[in-house]
Amino acid sequence: MFHISKRMSVIEESPTLATAAKVKEMKEKGKDIISLTVGEPDLNPPQEVKDAAIAAILDNRANHYTPTAGILPLRQAIVDYHHRYDGLDYQASQVIVTEGAKNALYTLFQVILDEGDEVLIPSPYWVSYTEQVKLAEGVPIIVTAKADNGFKVSVQELEEKRSARTKAIILNSPNNPTGTVYSKEELKELGNWAVKHDMIIVADEIYYRLCYNGNEAVSIASLSDEIKKQTFLINGVSKSYAMTGWRIGYTIGDQAIINKMVELSSHSTSNPAGPSQYGALAAISSSQDFVEEMRTIFEGRLNYVYPLIEKLPGFKVTKPQGAFYVFADCSEAAKMTGYQSVSDFALGLIEEAGVAVVAGEGFGAPNFIRISYTLEESVLLEAVNRMKQFIEMKKNN
Repeated sequence: MFHISKRMSVIEESPTLATAAKVKEMKEKGKDIISLTVGEPDLNPPQEVKDAAIAAILDNRANHYTPTAGILPLRQAIVDYHHRYDGLDYQASQVIVTEGAKNALYTLFQVILDEGDEVLIPSPYWVSYTEQVKLAEGVPIIVTAKADNGFKVSVQELEEKRSARTKAIILNSPNNPTGTVYSKEELKELGNWAVKHDMIIVADEIYYRLCYNGNEAVSIASLSDEIKKQTFLINGVSKSYAMTGWRIGYTIGDQAIINKMVELSSHSTSNPAGPSQYGALAAISSSQDFVEEMRTIFEGRLNYVYPLIEKLPGFKVTKPQGAFYVFADCSEAAKMTGYQSVSDFALGLIEEAGVAVVAGEGFGAPNFIRISYTLEESVLLEAVNRMKQFIEMKKNN
């Protein structure tokens, strides 16, 4: 038997990807499954994005190593983008382009954390936060955000978990999995508290262009120079431009930390894929009409499917303000259908109802399931009808 490193013994597989893999396997065996699992738009990126990547290949601009931090035109476009939308001023040298926003987070944690450093993580949280912190030998400290408070944490709740070892806090707005969007005032209070305690703010803003029904996300770095200095912005093209497979994310922040992220990447990934960088350049530099079109489509889907989910027996939901998920408390539904846990209930939905959702345990909320509404309304309706029939059938047995 081969020895497996200690670092691998403290992490678990991503539940979202594990569920997606299970669904794929069942589909290959002929099972009729509607998958509401992966956080992936069902749309395709704009044609100009695809054309830009193809042109870069044909012109032989994308066939060789690029700078580890990413091509300069893309980094400058990212800087210009944040100046345009957030009023933020950065230098291109303060940007590192990475293989998706997930890798941006991973590399940042590897650079800023030492063994035993604590990171405050509001729960529910994206599944990889805790595991990436552990891989950097840090300690994830969970701060529960209650549903009756809109899944938002307060300074008081964070202060209760702060210690002398607290190094950073992760803020994800709009939030995956809840769709919560913090207001400008709420973010400013959280940012000022972090500055007061010399805490790094890891601002995961990957969904911040996808807000609905009059809600609007604010970049926390735009709220003051003091907060900006403590903040590392995490973003990318996966969600807003429907480019999940292109694997382009980025981090913006303090020059010294970015330099070290570049050094680490030079020994791990070398550089992001060339064609993807040229596609991302086209996406970020474009008119942004596509982003608004997609946002409008998802807003319509949310407003269509939310009332249907809200009426499901044993479901308790809070209407999301952004991202593209509904996070439902199904503890009562699990109980009435005879399951010992919501995880078992979610498994029953896949195996018996043919509807795949992600159990909330991996998000730090074991009583919940995450439902992605990135599919057409007719498919969402069929999925909800299947869930309703499943619950009614199990309830009556």
